[in-house]
Amino acid sequence: MPLEVMEHFNIRASDMEATKNFYCDVLGMRVGERPPFDFPGYWIYLGDTACVHLISADSSAEMDDYTGSKEGKSVGSGAIDHIAFRGSDVREFVARASTHEAEMIHRKVPAFDIHQIFMKDPDGITIELNFRGEDAKEFDPDAS
Repeated sequence: MPLEVMEHFNIRASDMEATKNFYCDVLGMRVGERPPFDFPGYWIYLGDTACVHLISADSSAEMDDYTGSKEGKSVGSGAIDHIAFRGSDVREFVARASTHEAEMIHRKVPAFDIHQIFMKDPDGITIELNFRGEDAKEFDPDAS
């Protein structure tokens, strides 16, 4: 059976509130319904999909049991270089992120008319945002 779609990624956040605020306030996502697990966390939605799951970097017996962590070691499962999202209205996004004083690195993808923005979330995870179309093609971050 082939894969159909990526459903979510999980972050072991060193500061869940700061991480939640970044994804909601800066990236424009929202906190939504989450099952009643025996440990704290958030499910953060993009549209109707809970694509970001947050749990604490701190270990608890309940979380370790559920996630299968061994000996109280809540350390994640490997290295990911970055996570990418497709966006629309690059000007609106930059304006919102700027109100939160978010640091952004702007790039253009040669020959593809894609404007990219790279940011770090509070846990140091690189977030790539891809904007396409005429709006992105003509966008100049220095003119904003």
